Amino acid sequence: MSMEIDQILDRQRKFFLTGATLSVDLRIQMLKKLRCTVQKNEKRIAAALKADLGKSDFESYMCETGLVMAEISYMIGHARRFAAERRVSTPLAQSFSRSYKKPSPYGNTLIMSPWNYPFLLTMDPLADAIAAGNTAVVKPSAYSPATGAVIKKILSECFPPEYVAVVTGGREKNAALLEKKFDFVFFTGSQAVGREVLRHTAETLTPAVLELGGKSPCIVDRTADIKLAAKRIVFGKYLNCGQTCVAPDYVLCHSSIKYRLLEEICRQVRRQYGEQPLDNPDYGKIINEKHFRRLCRLMDREKIVLGGEVREETLQIAPVVMECAGWEEPVMQEEIFGPILPVLTFDSFSELYALLAGKPKPLALYLFSSDRRRIRQAMERCAFGGGCVNDTVIHLATSEMGFGGVGESGMGAYHGREGFEVFSHTKSIVDKKTWLDLPMRYQPYQRSLYGGPLRLFLR
Repeated sequence: MSMEIDQILDRQRKFFLTGATLSVDLRIQMLKKLRCTVQKNEKRIAAALKADLGKSDFESYMCETGLVMAEISYMIGHARRFAAERRVSTPLAQSFSRSYKKPSPYGNTLIMSPWNYPFLLTMDPLADAIAAGNTAVVKPSAYSPATGAVIKKILSECFPPEYVAVVTGGREKNAALLEKKFDFVFFTGSQAVGREVLRHTAETLTPAVLELGGKSPCIVDRTADIKLAAKRIVFGKYLNCGQTCVAPDYVLCHSSIKYRLLEEICRQVRRQYGEQPLDNPDYGKIINEKHFRRLCRLMDREKIVLGGEVREETLQIAPVVMECAGWEEPVMQEEIFGPILPVLTFDSFSELYALLAGKPKPLALYLFSSDRRRIRQAMERCAFGGGCVNDTVIHLATSEMGFGGVGESGMGAYHGREGFEVFSHTKSIVDKKTWLDLPMRYQPYQRSLYGGPLRLFLR
């Protein structure tokens, strides 16, 4: 196993050192080939996502394949500009120079992706890595084997292994990869595994981006449009059966609107998923039995307002709405990552800010409100990776904004320009002319210059 990885890495190092990936023309050519191959395999991708997660064709395209195509197209259109030198002003002390920033690829990168959006969260960072001029070893999750097989087929068709290689397998392969020296590591997954990744990269001082998760709050104040808020909360929460890193983990609503909001959320669940969600062909499943059992343990039957029906043979759990009294309940002790929505209340925003400040920083935060002053205040005072006002999850579906966490929810961001830059090291370069050389910086120093001319010159 280790020898196989060593061989892949050795070939990729040699290929990178040829300078082939420095050509922006080659990068764009390979991205176009990747886009074409993804488009050609769209039905295979949808079938694989159906097998792994029970996703419908519509959801597979909306949340995975379509977003991948958009990111690849964005990089095709912008890679040349992103890769160009960017000239900056030169201080007077360095007159007769040209100062510029030059993005350079890190080199040999490792991309480790999760199972919940296995195609999107593999191919998006890969598109950014290729656009920036890197080689890549891609490691899909073993929990989504059908999608992993399609990824391997697509990438093998597009790239020689010395450019992009796919390594499949479970924890042993993950551990073996992390023992190797890469130039850059991009990891998406749980906080627990993220800590292990960071420990390994620290040993070799390898830069890393961690896209993790956490308990993302959804705040609904008394000025919110309750019907619209419920509709959009239900969409964001139960998409992919709640197995979304930026799904609203729980709702915090003002106590004065609690029962109206609960009523509307329940109505929206029935409207969007039907009276019998487990019979809805577009409603997916939990990834495996381990996660299914964990979610079942988090459901407190006495607090369920709606849902909770399970179908063990298909690993399905109907959308659950729970009325929770406090933070000590089991469902509030960990990231849910499933179709269970706890609803809690607050009485004042000062209380709310203090409460959230004491919690780990979430990957996302959502606020439903019509009060513009309150919106500005909340966006300033709360710490979170990214989020939405009066909607959920859609902030990650654009190449014009970076996506990433903060604190416990991750470090670094990608998508669009941020994705290109995170896979690049930007060199700062001064190109100094040779026909003039001011003597004042050299020893022996002229003390007479210290009191005035030198200070004026360096300002």
